[in-house]
Amino acid sequence: MPDVTMSDVTENHPNIPEIDQSDRIVPINLRQSGRTPVEMLISTRVRKSPFWHLSIESGCWRATVYNRMYHPRGYVSMEEGGPSAEYQALVSGVTMWNVAVERQIRVQGPDAEDFVNTVITRDATRIKPMHGKYCILCNDKGGILNDPVLLRLSEDEFWFSLSDSDILLWFQGVNARRDWDVEIDEIDVSPLQIQGPLSMLLMQDLAGPAVADLPYYGLMEAEIGGCPVVISQTGFTGESGYEVYVRDATLTAEKVWYAIRSAGTRYGLKVIAPAHQRRIAAGILSWGQDMDAETSPFQVNLGYQVPRRKTRDYIGKAALEAQRTRIESGDFPFALTMVGLRFGGRPITDYAPDFWLVSDRERRRCGYVTSPWYSPELATNIALAFVPPTMAEPGTQLLVELPEAYSERGGEPAQAVVCEVPFRESVHPSAREQVRTRGFDNAE
Repeated sequence: MPDVTMSDVTENHPNIPEIDQSDRIVPINLRQSGRTPVEMLISTRVRKSPFWHLSIESGCWRATVYNRMYHPRGYVSMEEGGPSAEYQALVSGVTMWNVAVERQIRVQGPDAEDFVNTVITRDATRIKPMHGKYCILCNDKGGILNDPVLLRLSEDEFWFSLSDSDILLWFQGVNARRDWDVEIDEIDVSPLQIQGPLSMLLMQDLAGPAVADLPYYGLMEAEIGGCPVVISQTGFTGESGYEVYVRDATLTAEKVWYAIRSAGTRYGLKVIAPAHQRRIAAGILSWGQDMDAETSPFQVNLGYQVPRRKTRDYIGKAALEAQRTRIESGDFPFALTMVGLRFGGRPITDYAPDFWLVSDRERRRCGYVTSPWYSPELATNIALAFVPPTMAEPGTQLLVELPEAYSERGGEPAQAVVCEVPFRESVHPSAREQVRTRGFDNAE
């Protein structure tokens, strides 16, 4: 191989240096490599969930890796509509998703509430038993380590339904000196999501009429197919939906799966992959894609997760309060901030393989897209993106550099405009949406 110097790398293979990532230790890889012809290796180094074989039986034809588990990402073939067909099933009927990759980490013991209150930014004491909350966990620099749904099963038992980072080891490290009298373990519980406008009718058939009285983020114990489950009214969409946490899943997965599919026949239940186009429209973030451990909640519209009135000290509090002080003084401490974009080009109907680049009107590259998709209801492409704070005002005109498959004008960038998030109202307005009217000071 020829000798390669650092100047060669800098000049010939830059990671788009004109986009300011100076506040990151590991910049986001912005090289535009496109789709690559590789095959996923299925091996024992990555875990198969208890539902994996059932997903394959149901037509899963592609997958990714999430939380070191194989994660189904496609059931309907591209020839038959692919993700767009799955999306229509979600918004018009009822769908089931294998989301066992949301590993369940249980914190249980006399000091469970105080431990949880130390590792999340919002106030755990305000979460009642048999209720849940969306929450974030930060490191001591204020970077987001995870954004799970937190379920409180009882006074001394909490489950963290994790996004894509390993919090079990983090929790065990936090409590390495046994400062809290708790046990911290991953448990044999695997979730399924039942999502769509017909989800309540299906869930009532499966678990009884009490489902209709379940509040948003409320929990209930039930049985499906004779097997114990916990049901919550939550989900990764802006539609009506539920999550079914299957207990002893390595033993009961088949019974629960087939019971749901059987009952769902009358409602036209479809097994699909998580509908990212709907979560983008709802402004729901995906950890590892829209944020990571070097992202502050104040960069990604999660400031409401950092309440002023929580008295208990927690990991990251000092850094987050220092960030808040700078922001309120007019000194935004980050190079980039998240916005919503509407933009042109051909409809984006599949996952983006790269973080596509954003430019200003003079074609100076200044940011990147994290989550793009086409919204049929809005008849336009939409995306979450990072741009400099000076370009974050709604109405700001920008450009998005699209790959050839989506470009309408021979490689010319698509016209884009910064807009409010969420792009569409949700059946259950998120706390972020509610905070707009209540104000950050009233966030829990």
